[in-house]
Amino acid sequence: MLLSDADREHFFEALKRHAAEGRIDVAELERRVGVVAQAETREAADEALAGLPPLASSVPASEQRRPRWGRGHGEAERAQPDWQPTSERFRDPRTQAVLRVWVDPGGARHYVAE
Repeated sequence: MLLSDADREHFFEALKRHAAEGRIDVAELERRVGVVAQAETREAADEALAGLPPLASSVPASEQRRPRWGRGHGEAERAQPDWQPTSERFRDPRTQAVLRVWVDPGGARHYVAE
């Protein structure tokens, strides 16, 4: 799957957090940022996070979006850096929007518009 600008920003944010938490030094951060910058697909960009643990959610539970089952499916504005994409796609029957399914470290599923 081609890497969107939004996907690229999520990778950069995740790398920034890993560096801030002391898991990688500046030289390694620069190398990994270069991998993301040159990547054309999400799979190629995933290499930049190889060997790094999942990040804790940066969104407090009180601010995480909850499903709006009566009004449509629970969409998030964008995926968080610690969410992992799945190969699943979902078409919201109400809006007909195509949503990608993401899973957070706690196992909760989130829907982000493609």
